[in-house]
Amino acid sequence: MVFATTREQIKNLVKDSADIVQVVGEYVELKRAGARYSGLCPFHAEKTPSFSVNPQGQFYHCFGCGESGDVFSFVMKYHRMEFPEALKMLAQKYSVELPEAQLSEAEQVHLRQRDLLYAANEAAVAAYQHCLRHPKLGKSARAYLGERGVPLEIIDRYRLGFAPDPGEASWSYVTDQLLAKGLTAEALETAGLAVRKNRGGYYDRFRSRIMFPITDMTGRVVAFGGRIIGEGKPKYMNSPESPIFDKSRLLFGLYQHREAIRQQRRSLVVEGNFDLLLLAVHGIDNVVAPLGTALSRSHIHSLRGYGDEVVLLFDADAAGLKAAMRSIPFFLVEQVEGRVAILPAGHDPDSYVRAEGPEAIALLVAGARPLAEFVYDTLVHEHGLTLAGKNRIIGELKPLISEAADPDQRALMIAHFCEKLGVSPGYFQTGPVVSGKKTMQEPPAGQSGLASLPNQEKDLVDFLILYPEFLGDLKGAGLDRIALQPAAIRLIHLLELVSGNAACQPEQLLSASLEADERKYIVELLTREPPYEREGKNDSVRQMCDALIAWLKSSVQKRTGADLLQQIQEAGRLGNTELLMKLIRQKQETEKKRTGL
Repeated sequence: MVFATTREQIKNLVKDSADIVQVVGEYVELKRAGARYSGLCPFHAEKTPSFSVNPQGQFYHCFGCGESGDVFSFVMKYHRMEFPEALKMLAQKYSVELPEAQLSEAEQVHLRQRDLLYAANEAAVAAYQHCLRHPKLGKSARAYLGERGVPLEIIDRYRLGFAPDPGEASWSYVTDQLLAKGLTAEALETAGLAVRKNRGGYYDRFRSRIMFPITDMTGRVVAFGGRIIGEGKPKYMNSPESPIFDKSRLLFGLYQHREAIRQQRRSLVVEGNFDLLLLAVHGIDNVVAPLGTALSRSHIHSLRGYGDEVVLLFDADAAGLKAAMRSIPFFLVEQVEGRVAILPAGHDPDSYVRAEGPEAIALLVAGARPLAEFVYDTLVHEHGLTLAGKNRIIGELKPLISEAADPDQRALMIAHFCEKLGVSPGYFQTGPVVSGKKTMQEPPAGQSGLASLPNQEKDLVDFLILYPEFLGDLKGAGLDRIALQPAAIRLIHLLELVSGNAACQPEQLLSASLEADERKYIVELLTREPPYEREGKNDSVRQMCDALIAWLKSSVQKRTGADLLQQIQEAGRLGNTELLMKLIRQKQETEKKRTGL
């Protein structure tokens, strides 16, 4: 355990102790690219990696959306935490003692409130587990789980419990148990575990339900989902939202299954918690389930960080079809490859895997339809291909197409659906025609200066962008004394402004006032594998710098010689013999230095 005394010391110690590659790598698949790591940005939709993590500088930067910061800002933005909570989480992860006294009073209050909610939920997990094991209170729940084919291993893995029936216990059985442990009624109410009575007192929110703890991506229990046993509605009930629970962002099972999803590069989305459990029982553990809500954009965004493909495994009933339809715009916006697998009529994933086995699920997933095809076939089945039917289909497809994030993707979808429907693209047009590469922002003609530099100057500029720490060495070799193109001179000036008197990191250059073509050029260069850092060539960067220094010195000498020659010619024209002889001697000395003779 490491101890620190002041607030600033604690912050710096945690930052120094934390490995930003390890922290980010838990949520983003990172691949090494020279001295940095790159991956798909977790903060915006993209298919080409533009998110860079710099382990030397301990910061991240996205060339696509501009998000950047250190390990604290990543944890805060990804988990939607305030700084005190991010500090506490990282301090615990890296065994840095965090004296609460070093936090402000407001920060201490904020942390204590959230800690109380986490503590209430964790105590509730134990209480529900106790009820499930209780010979009398949990008898019906254990029988139900046995009938559904849920073994003890799965019960323990997902920490299942039981909220007892009031007829077997009381209306406030769990609430009373938690109050007896010292938890406050206010915390239980805020966490959604207890409900206040009109005439005073509290009763249990969950009763006669199998209880599923819901965890955030740090593994903490933030809420519960309860499945009714016997008659009663709703069949599934989740905790209300709280300061630590946002149901539109979390997916049941994602924390437990994140590594399986990452390894298989595919996630399956089912509608119910028992669907997920029974698939896991049969060895299919790359599964998640939304928490009583339709699949949201935040859900798709979360899944995008773990795999390349999402398959919706839904029932064949109308609700399943509508759920798949509603989710399509989010797949398009997030640029995630989505497919739909519809189960045979009368089956859900739970019943189907028990009846046919995991091989049947695998075949169903392998044959899942692409989202666009699924949408079209569903609409044709619903409306038909009469004139009126086509009109309705176009009306329903328009908003889906408009959600596509990429203009090329929109154009491709329009062309695809037009061909199927036998209509012209104008039927899908709601504004100016946007298709093909012309919709992309391109730098104005004649302003792509960096890309059009001569080869030697381009090598110099590329090297300085990638390794700005060598700017001083190159200036010492005469960088300011040679004739460069305006684009190269501007880039060097920007580097000087960004770095000041200290070396800067490559990504910091993007904070300067750049033209569109300059930013594009720098981003493309930084997202490629650095050419001088391949395995086994660690000295190549220094060698490249030495080569550029030699070129600069040679260029300076050539320029000095050319200037002297011009002065000699001018002195001869004016008849100034004394000056002429002096300049000739200087020219001879310069030639000796250049040739080494």
